[in-house]
Amino acid sequence: MTSKQRVLSGVQPTGSLHLGNYLGAIHNWVAGQANYENYFCVVDLHAITVPHDPKTLAENTLKVAALYLACGIDLAHAKIFVQSHVSAHAELTWLLNCITPLNWLEDMIQFKEKAIKQGENVCAGLLDYPVLMAADILLYQADLVPVGEDQKQHLELTRDIAVRVNYLFGSEAKPVLKLPQPLIRTEGARVMSLTDGTKKMSKSDPSELSRINLLDSPDEIRKKIKRCKTDPQRGLVFDDPERPECNNLLGLYMVLTNQTKAAVAAECGEMGWGQFKPLLTDAIIAALNPIQARYQEIMSDKNYLAQVLREGQTQAEKVAQETLNQVRNAMGFCPTF
Repeated sequence: MTSKQRVLSGVQPTGSLHLGNYLGAIHNWVAGQANYENYFCVVDLHAITVPHDPKTLAENTLKVAALYLACGIDLAHAKIFVQSHVSAHAELTWLLNCITPLNWLEDMIQFKEKAIKQGENVCAGLLDYPVLMAADILLYQADLVPVGEDQKQHLELTRDIAVRVNYLFGSEAKPVLKLPQPLIRTEGARVMSLTDGTKKMSKSDPSELSRINLLDSPDEIRKKIKRCKTDPQRGLVFDDPERPECNNLLGLYMVLTNQTKAAVAAECGEMGWGQFKPLLTDAIIAALNPIQARYQEIMSDKNYLAQVLREGQTQAEKVAQETLNQVRNAMGFCPTF
């Protein structure tokens, strides 16, 4: 019997998870989880690379873990844990830091973009963020990493770091670290802002109207879709470069109603926005209702959630510590006694 390929992914506990997080990541995890051995973490160490509120970090961490479960992550196929609960993440990051050239990190697009926003207050952790991400992935010897198109550069860096470790401290016959491959879904993988169809839906956008949060009430969803940016044209079509909002909203409807692109194009091709927006609103509310109900159940039983995270931590630590020991040994550290 062939063992399943291992998958590693995670989401930051910053702000509220939104439709982009769900459709671009978690929904895909759920759809394919039975095919893989899955490790899903709440990446709270990543959350502090930008200014954060320590009063809400722990609460948001538990919310994300609960939403993993509410969205359909099955513990029969996955381990759920908190990144900072497994200390090997931080230790491997330091070891990888010491063999990662500085110019590799300075060339990362997301660092350049975020550094401009933070100005003189940019922290070393933001520059080092990709090495921590590489440690997350490489610790679990992941075969596949679910990523969006905008995250491919980070995975490429992870592979470069693994190649460097293997070259310096391993051999072709006995590599120290496995080279992960991207797992990218082509449809519905990139959800755009409701206020600007050319920008990705983001938790960091200052406007709440730019996104549908997974825990938004039906009234909030109706308000946001009613006010979302559209265009004056009648007839709704995919893939028109002059109509990014149209393409985004049709894509949301397609994924949430589980229809093909052709079916949605046929259904909505002659519609105006006044006819389409209620359909999209109803589809979003219907998709989020069971998630919200399950989330409330989980959050009302904190003992259950704590047990899930404890068990996930224990299982993750076994794999992570084994990899960390391999790297330590390969790099020549004195073993513990």
